[in-house]
Amino acid sequence: MKLRTTDISIPFEHIWLSGELVHAPDVAGLAVVLRPAGSPFAQSRDLRVARELQRAGFATLLINLLTTYEETRDPDARFNVPQMANRVVAVLDWIGHQPPLAGLGVGLVASDTACGAAIRAGWKTADRMSAIVCRAGRPDLAGLTPLNTLAVPLRMVVGNDDPQAGMIRQAFEHLRCPNDWHVLTGVADEFREPGAIERFGELAANWLRERLPAPSPVEQRIHDGAPAGTASGGTADQSASSHPL
Repeated sequence: MKLRTTDISIPFEHIWLSGELVHAPDVAGLAVVLRPAGSPFAQSRDLRVARELQRAGFATLLINLLTTYEETRDPDARFNVPQMANRVVAVLDWIGHQPPLAGLGVGLVASDTACGAAIRAGWKTADRMSAIVCRAGRPDLAGLTPLNTLAVPLRMVVGNDDPQAGMIRQAFEHLRCPNDWHVLTGVADEFREPGAIERFGELAANWLRERLPAPSPVEQRIHDGAPAGTASGGTADQSASSHPL
């Protein structure tokens, strides 16, 4: 499967969210990897997660939910979960205006405080996604109502050495949606141990494979796509890249 990588920028109010879309016509679905950060992707664990999902046959959209300015100016910006959730919804809106991505099931993959943002976004817009995978993090920051009423299937992956595992479990027990709790032995909260990201990537890919609907035929998606040489999706697409998707 030959993958195409495109650097993108997605507008939200007065800012731009930076991202990397890796896509091919014959993927199994789209995994949106959420970062509660504005720093470059290089060497990040989120980028490694995206690469694992690509190897499993998924297109990926790795997206920063903060700008570099926000991250450096305010260390607590990543705890503004309602704001980040609204940005996830904006990202889903952008995806919905990209003809080459039409017909693909969408799943969210999140870590840290982006887990709370993913849950809140799923609570708001369950019709736009089919699965969520959380790498430990802070699901509790989503709030009790989103946790109690989320309908999107969610898999939680935690390390058995995570000091926050008890708090994560308490939040998890509020879920009424289809859910799965998975513990990785020998892994702490940041998944820095050798092989931890690879193990997480496999579990995430398996959950997406189970929960995402089968994509429409490649020929239909190509036919439904934008004509060659034109941009689609209005302002968002024009800002994304000098190349149309």
